[in-house]
Amino acid sequence: MNDCNHQMARTPSPPAKDCPADQLNRLGAVAMRRVWLFGTPRERCLIFGSWLGSIIASIVFGLATVILNWSGLPIDFGGVQVFISLYPPLVICQFWALCFGWWWGAIPAYLAAFSLSVYAGMPIGWALLFACANPLGFAVLTLGYRALNISRDLRSLSAGLFYVQLCFVASVFSSASALIWSYTNRIDSLGQLPIWQGWWLGGFVQDVLVVAPLLFLFWPAIERWRLQRPELQLADVTDSRRLVLRLMLAVVSGVLGYGFLTIQLGSGKVSSALLAGEVSMLPAAVGIMMSTTWTFFWVFALIVAFVGFFGYQLFTHWLDENTLLVSRLEQANLELEVLSRTDGLTGLYNRAATDRLLQEAWQRASRLDENACVMMLDIDHFKHINDSYGHAVGDAVITQLANVLRSVVRIIDVVGRYGGEEFVVILPGTDAPGACQLAERMREHIAANGVEGADGPICFSVSIGVAELQLNDNDAAAWLKRADGALYCAKHAGRDRVMLAQVCDPLAEEQLRPETN
Repeated sequence: MNDCNHQMARTPSPPAKDCPADQLNRLGAVAMRRVWLFGTPRERCLIFGSWLGSIIASIVFGLATVILNWSGLPIDFGGVQVFISLYPPLVICQFWALCFGWWWGAIPAYLAAFSLSVYAGMPIGWALLFACANPLGFAVLTLGYRALNISRDLRSLSAGLFYVQLCFVASVFSSASALIWSYTNRIDSLGQLPIWQGWWLGGFVQDVLVVAPLLFLFWPAIERWRLQRPELQLADVTDSRRLVLRLMLAVVSGVLGYGFLTIQLGSGKVSSALLAGEVSMLPAAVGIMMSTTWTFFWVFALIVAFVGFFGYQLFTHWLDENTLLVSRLEQANLELEVLSRTDGLTGLYNRAATDRLLQEAWQRASRLDENACVMMLDIDHFKHINDSYGHAVGDAVITQLANVLRSVVRIIDVVGRYGGEEFVVILPGTDAPGACQLAERMREHIAANGVEGADGPICFSVSIGVAELQLNDNDAAAWLKRADGALYCAKHAGRDRVMLAQVCDPLAEEQLRPETN
């Protein structure tokens, strides 16, 4: 027997996987606690320093809104008078909420609104409630991006439209504070419309004209950082179907609330003028009613566009999810099919698959009158290998044999593990001399390539029985039985050899059955 020089290769460790970009919106908020515990000193300084600066700036600008009276400013827009309020804290806080998470924007927004309301003389109880309006709007925004996997870089038409229309719904929710402001400051129905309209319209305009460009410029850099630092973020494991349902409820509530308040406040001016009997105020009230109606028309058109676009996004999202699910299911079925016919240790066909393929080969060769051969291999003294070196080495021997068989057969040939240390090779279109020549090459290659043991190479050999298909082989089992008989003859003749069934004595083969391997 030749010396063995084959050494087993070492398997390299798998590379670490990065967080995929298409899953970024599935990640939750950047966790403040994780940034503090696991962030680098530079990250902690930059993030918390900027955030604390934003809190101070939000409070200062919030007070400036009251002191400089930036609420309800009249603007002539295409012959229609509309009202708009300037509130810089909204820009600062919404940017934080979209880029880092709801808490990052809600806290400074709440503190800014609470400070300005207390400064304006609002009772503490009402001030605590008043300050919740902007965080409520931010909740709608973040809910929308959690429900649908849409990018926040606003560099595509769909991303931009989704952002614009979601901002409108969020602005309507935020404008609830205008009603509290009007009530606590005892503003009559004539003065409520400018405050309310200015609040939602001002917020919406600032979202589109200021926050959107900031996202366009800075989100790609923030996105790259988030991809590199997934350990600082919370995994969003909430069911997306529930998120979509919540978002739809929020949208419907916002639309209904906006429609009701628009009609209520717009008609309130006309009703007040009629009830007071002040005919001179009636034209101005009617003008305001007309401008409010036109504003409602354009906003309602925007709402219809949003509902249509959102429905389209929801449909495509659902379609993508189903396509992905079907793809994964097909992949799983394919893997199950492979597992059902594959031997787990060697990756070759298992016994059931080998029997089926052998039957197909027998039928094809019999029908077309073609040559075909089948081999049965058995590892010599395999029990001794297991007893002497252990089952791990025995498995390595079986795996090495499988690798050798794969390397020498043709693509059309079939190799299967038939039992513990028994293998079957099906050779369509091959006559007996060709099969014996291949078997000898297999035997020599196997003898020259062993496995590494604790004390050096471990060599092993095989005995091979070959049977060419004959007319009296009534089925595939009879064909394989003759190869099995030839294998037993090879064992009796001294092992480590090839035996052809046609030259094996059937009577001697039957007497050799009790022999071990």
